[in-house]
Amino acid sequence: MKGNVIVGQSGGPTAAINSSLAGVYRTAKDRGAKKVYGMLHGIQGLLQERYIDLSEHIKTDLDIELLKRTPAAYLGSCRYKLPEIHQNKDVYEKIFEILEKLDIEAFIYIGGNDSMDTIKKLSDYAIVTGKRTKFVGCPKTIDNDLALTDHTPGYGSAAKYIGTSVKEIIRDGFCLEYSNGVVTIVEIMGRNAGWLTGAAALAKGEDCPGPDLIYLPEIPFDLDDFSKRIKELLKKKGSVVVAVSEGIKLKDGRYVCELGSSVDFVDAFGHKQLSGTASYLASFVAGECGCKTRSIELSTLQRAASHCASRVDILEAFQVGGAAVKAADEGDSGMMVVIERFSDDPYQSGTAVKDVHKIANDERVVPRSWVNKEGTYVTDDFITYVRPLIQGDVAPIMVDGIPRHLFRPY
Repeated sequence: MKGNVIVGQSGGPTAAINSSLAGVYRTAKDRGAKKVYGMLHGIQGLLQERYIDLSEHIKTDLDIELLKRTPAAYLGSCRYKLPEIHQNKDVYEKIFEILEKLDIEAFIYIGGNDSMDTIKKLSDYAIVTGKRTKFVGCPKTIDNDLALTDHTPGYGSAAKYIGTSVKEIIRDGFCLEYSNGVVTIVEIMGRNAGWLTGAAALAKGEDCPGPDLIYLPEIPFDLDDFSKRIKELLKKKGSVVVAVSEGIKLKDGRYVCELGSSVDFVDAFGHKQLSGTASYLASFVAGECGCKTRSIELSTLQRAASHCASRVDILEAFQVGGAAVKAADEGDSGMMVVIERFSDDPYQSGTAVKDVHKIANDERVVPRSWVNKEGTYVTDDFITYVRPLIQGDVAPIMVDGIPRHLFRPY
């Protein structure tokens, strides 16, 4: 590698996103990159010429290990949508002017669907204008909804946290006793894909019955059927736990969360901010059944819980970061690194690269065959798929009883 590398992070963070950053940095240095720059707050920060030399912040092997265990986006994130080339060519000229000034040979972007859209547009512009910089995407999203990859780094750790938390919530419910019972609604991230919510089923085992109902956004939600099922469950048990995706919708297309309050905020990519599904359903159940209800929104905890990270997830995140640099160094551009699964037991996987044009702006949802006929739970096939991804632990480096992270002054 003769030139320099620049790396950025975009979209929602994960417990493993910085492990990919560590993989990019380590591999770039091993392959001879003179400098490895980090964009501060992704492509939006680069447009403002906000970047750092990572070697000034990552100086030792201990720093690499700390970075792998640090949640959230170390470099800062953004949700900035690049315009189409024909709409604003000036933006692209500015970006490439900065890249040329920094002698950037490889541009690595760690992110999800919208981030791959950025890689697609930049690589297309580079081809049209004959620029030498190579653009490679590094997958990241707890939503696990990227096309052409078996799964995405960040998902395994989030799934592990969700399965653990739901199990603890169920255990807590066992110790409560109310005359009319108690219903707990757990809201889990997932706009259009239910990979995260399905992970609630991981709580089920010899020592735990698991959640009573699981609702994914892939299946239209029926309030009347939901009410009927809750009433039947309350006849049999005192504590009922339900896991729901934040993005569950009625047959008419309305989000359930919109029944309780308006959803006004929309981001640069046109995504509505979803929140309040569990709160609405808890109020609905209280009115329908006259029982005590609780709503729990896992929110950012499911993507920030590095203390509950999966070892498989952290290792694969590091590997895809390195694979992205390797691909760019070997001449690939307009590509994304993917994870290929070779077997479930023993679990074996590897990396490859796929055309980002077949990935960007697409969403991979949970197969209908992995949800039961009633649409109220996931099947054993889903569990077989996700269980290998949550295996192993990554022990935090503890200082004074609290995990230590790699700090970067903002």
